[in-house]
Amino acid sequence: MEYICGKQTASLELADFQACLEKYQKVLVDIGTGDGRFVQNYAQNCPEALAIGVDACRENLQQVSRKARPNTLFLIANALWLPPELTGVADLVTINFPWGSLLQGLLKGESGLSENLLKLLRPGAKIEIRLNQSAVEKAGYSLAEAGLKVQHNLRLGGFSVTNPLWLEREVLKEVPTTWAKRLAYGREAEAVYLRATPLNIYAGESRIPDFTYAR
Repeated sequence: MEYICGKQTASLELADFQACLEKYQKVLVDIGTGDGRFVQNYAQNCPEALAIGVDACRENLQQVSRKARPNTLFLIANALWLPPELTGVADLVTINFPWGSLLQGLLKGESGLSENLLKLLRPGAKIEIRLNQSAVEKAGYSLAEAGLKVQHNLRLGGFSVTNPLWLEREVLKEVPTTWAKRLAYGREAEAVYLRATPLNIYAGESRIPDFTYAR
């Protein structure tokens, strides 16, 4: 796997990664992590967890990875081609306000994305997805349509998925991402939340604290 620390990237061998995993009780994988604020916040609040941020854009991760907490790891990878070393590691997977190819993959139901998400999960794990209005409108959907579209595609991909739940402005203020704050204090404070669990894995209680901000 390719990881980044500041402007430097290097390869993380499987044995070293496994040794790292053994230090922690649980694992978060944040896909399309952007500036990594969600990962850093999670790592600070859950020191017993390893928080992994994944993004295809190196520039996005340079600043946050330079000051990364000890229980964080930032990987360079595309959501459609996740490193096989991540198979079965995650207790929680988050996708916060995706755009570009990641959003298109969710909206179009690309099989490679669903397969990769399934491979990430440990038994009892879950996926949390938050979509924002401006991003889905650029993709040609209303927010309501996009929520139902992602729900439908994930169900076809082997997940049990909650109905899209509207996120209020006050709820968005609590989500620790840069984009959530922009939404919460901007004109277009519109977003929806979905939770998915795989049908072929027992969906018990996750070992990760519940980060459901929707009310």
